[in-house]
Amino acid sequence: MAYSDKLSRLSRLTSILLKLQAKSCISVVRLSEEFQVSPRTIYRDILSLGQSGVPVVSVEGKGYALMEGYTIPPVMLTESEANALIIAEKMISKTKDESLIVEFSKAIDKIKSVLRSTEKQKSNFLLERTIIGKNWDNTYTSSYLSDLQKALTNFSLIKIAYKKEQELTTTIRTVEPFAIYHNTSENWVLIAWCRLRNDFRTFRVDRISRLEVLQDKFSPHRISLDDYIETQRKKYSKDH
Repeated sequence: MAYSDKLSRLSRLTSILLKLQAKSCISVVRLSEEFQVSPRTIYRDILSLGQSGVPVVSVEGKGYALMEGYTIPPVMLTESEANALIIAEKMISKTKDESLIVEFSKAIDKIKSVLRSTEKQKSNFLLERTIIGKNWDNTYTSSYLSDLQKALTNFSLIKIAYKKEQELTTTIRTVEPFAIYHNTSENWVLIAWCRLRNDFRTFRVDRISRLEVLQDKFSPHRISLDDYIETQRKKYSKDH
C-alpha cells in the first residue's frame, strides 16, 4: 500500500468515527456515497474500527452506530509528538503544491484546537524558530496533488493536458494513477498507466496545465509499487 493510500484511509477512518459520534445512526450507502468508495470498503473500515476497540454496533435496517455512552477521548499528544507535527507542517509548507499545503494546514488546525494552552504556546514558539531551507520563495508550481491523491485511492481515471520539458505542444492524456512521489528537485511526480502510450509513464505535476477527474473507474493494477520500482531500477542499471 502506497504512503498516500495509508494517509487517505486513515483520514477516512477518522472521519467515519467522528460521523458516528455525531449521529445516532448512519448507513453504509451514505458513507459510501460521501467518501466515494464502495460499500465493501466501508464495511472493511467499520470492521477495522471494531478491531481497534471502537464499539461499533449494527442497527438492523439502518446502518451502524456507536455503543451508547461511548465517546472519543480528547487528543492527547506528548510534547515530542506535537513537535514532530510542527516539523511536518514546516516541511509541507515548502512543498510546491498549493492544494497539499491547504489541506495539511486545515488538519493541523484541528489538532492544535484540542491542545492545552501551554502546548499551544510551545508549538507556536517552535514554529517561529524552525527554518526549512528549501523553496525559500514559497513558490507554488501546482495545485492538483489533492485531486490526484483522491483519484489514486478511488481508482478514478483522469484526463490531463500535459507538456513535456522543451516541447511546444501539449498532449491530452487519459491515465490511470498508480503512485505519487517527490523527486530530488522538489517536484511532485505522478506515476500512471498512460492509455495513449499503453505503458507506465511519469508526469511532473507542475507540467499539467489542466486536470479532470473522470467518473469512469479502472481496475487496480496487479503490479505493486515495489515491483514497479524494481523494474525501473533494473532498467536504469542496464542503461548505465
